[in-house]
Amino acid sequence: MALLCACSGEQFKFEEVPQSPESLATRDFSASGLSSRTGDWDSRFEDNQVEDVESTLQGALSLNYEEARALLGRLEYQSGNFDAALQVFHGIDIRNLTPKMSKAIAERMHQRKGRSKGDKSVFSTMSMHSVNLLLEAILLKAKSLEELGRSRESALPNGMLEGINYDCKMQEMFLKALELLPRLWKQAGCLEEAIGTYRRALVKPWNLDTLRLATFQKELSALLLYGGVEASLPSQFQLWSSSTPKSNLEEAILLLFILMHKVAFHQIPWDQEIMEHLTFALSTSGQFEILANHVEQILPGVYNQMERWYLLALCYSAMGQNETAINLLKKGLARSEEESEPHFPSLLLGEKLCSQSSGHAYDGINFAHKAMESSKFSQGNHFLGNSYHLLGISYGNCARLSVSDAERLWLEEQSLKSLNLACKISGDNPEAIYDIGLENLVQRNLKMALENAKLFSEAVGGSSVKGWKLLALTVSAEQCFHVAESIVDAALDESGKRDQLELLRLKGLLQTAQEQPKEAIETYRILMSLLLAHQGHQSGCFDSEAFACRKIEMKSWQDLATIYTKLGSFIDATVCLDKAKMVELYSPRSWHLTGRLLQAQSLYKEALMAFSVSLSIEPDYVPSMVSTAALLRKYGGKSLPIARSFLMNALRLNPRSHDAWLNLGLVLKMEGSLHQAADCFQAAFELEQSCPVNEFV
Repeated sequence: MALLCACSGEQFKFEEVPQSPESLATRDFSASGLSSRTGDWDSRFEDNQVEDVESTLQGALSLNYEEARALLGRLEYQSGNFDAALQVFHGIDIRNLTPKMSKAIAERMHQRKGRSKGDKSVFSTMSMHSVNLLLEAILLKAKSLEELGRSRESALPNGMLEGINYDCKMQEMFLKALELLPRLWKQAGCLEEAIGTYRRALVKPWNLDTLRLATFQKELSALLLYGGVEASLPSQFQLWSSSTPKSNLEEAILLLFILMHKVAFHQIPWDQEIMEHLTFALSTSGQFEILANHVEQILPGVYNQMERWYLLALCYSAMGQNETAINLLKKGLARSEEESEPHFPSLLLGEKLCSQSSGHAYDGINFAHKAMESSKFSQGNHFLGNSYHLLGISYGNCARLSVSDAERLWLEEQSLKSLNLACKISGDNPEAIYDIGLENLVQRNLKMALENAKLFSEAVGGSSVKGWKLLALTVSAEQCFHVAESIVDAALDESGKRDQLELLRLKGLLQTAQEQPKEAIETYRILMSLLLAHQGHQSGCFDSEAFACRKIEMKSWQDLATIYTKLGSFIDATVCLDKAKMVELYSPRSWHLTGRLLQAQSLYKEALMAFSVSLSIEPDYVPSMVSTAALLRKYGGKSLPIARSFLMNALRLNPRSHDAWLNLGLVLKMEGSLHQAADCFQAAFELEQSCPVNEFV
């Protein structure tokens, strides 16, 4: 297999291509032409037949033993008789002929440079015709082994020379062998050897033309990306000190950058595979911004404008910049609608991104309706089911934004209707079942929410953390906190380390709801230790994962601050809030809890200032509205109308906030509206009895 290994010893190079009569290696001896001289024979030879044919060839063409076998093997290979060709080639002693071939090339070099008059060196009897013919035999032997699936065998164990002129026949044979060798290594399953072969081909002087060099670079990058073996760069190839690639992925990205540079400067034609490899490599490493830059640099005509904007939207959404991605899609669709039918993948992506952002809920509904009107649905119900699924989520988000009770009820009804229709079309899609359960939980339809949570867990075999969380939250909404905690414990046994972080926080919340502060603090202590260990292994993680861990850390410090405030441990609560603000200073909840801490210490003016800071960060933050109203209620008099205004605004944003209804009832009672106050107290009691321990999953 090692047809063209790194050559040891002197490196030779012709200054001038030897001029000679037509070589036997270049003559076109057809099977029919040969049979006219030597007679007909079957293409499958026995040993005695091979000897007879060799004798015939030697006599007819004045060839020696090796040349006759080389020519006969070529004929068998051209006829597709690879077994017979291999049998003939095995008779050539390649190991012993290699030094003679090298010597013949060296002597020809010496002869071309000229000899002194006193030089009486004796030259080898092997001519360059024989060298060419035998080199071809070596190459054909390797290709015969490949055809027979015997890629691990060796055609030339000791390698061949590199320094051959570009326009020499041997140069072309060497380049063909150079292309064949890594392919044989890959077929034999020796991927590290294949990678090494590609690397040697790229750094040694093989006189590769631009297209052939680009092909080697592309094939090496693909092998580094998808081969599944980590082949570190040998020290002799580490030419850039600190800039040397540290892994397969870095080396592949470097090669692909070089190829994209060649494409940009028209050195090689556009190759879709290069872009696909680069997309995979940069996505794997989380370098979506760099990928977006390369998409923007692609020359016009490769992608149409809508496809380019769609790819850019994918990049920006992967970076977490959903706002930019949605704007790109909206602009692109507006133009595509003017010219032809909207770009269907952009509609689906727009649906998905808008469903993840409550601020774009109405845009999500618009994307969904356009997608359902598209003719692409004639291909099947899969996309239709997905569109109804995302439409249901967008309806639910719109319901949370609605200021009208009638509109909110209609939107909530449409949300459940669309989600159930998606489940029916797509054949009980687990994700649709999950979102039906979540929507029922938000609407406080606890019986249906519990049924959907169980169905989802059964559909995914209990392997989804969010399924366990939905089940636990639904049970907690029924005020069965100890049962919910048991569910979380079962989920912890089945989940990985990353998923345990969210589950431990939920367990701490459930223990707090059961008025078990010591147990809750111990749970958060375990959570913090896991977070610390997890952050120590995040050097190669995506930014999104690191961001999620920091969010959990911040919320956990906030939860601990709430516990210590209730216990009266104000110093500990302050420390926890400072830790939370170090993670994210502009968190409305951190400043809201700061206000609650100050309120517990009877520092009412300072508390009002903290609530104001929280509302300046997020004007629609309902808990701070309710807490501000509760403080103003204590002052009475002219402060009561202001407090009532805060509470009415809070209920407009979240009509299921039992704290808002309770405080509104207290304000109305102080104002003398006793019947209205009683209705508010009734609403507060009923909502509190169906409130999950945490509003968000």
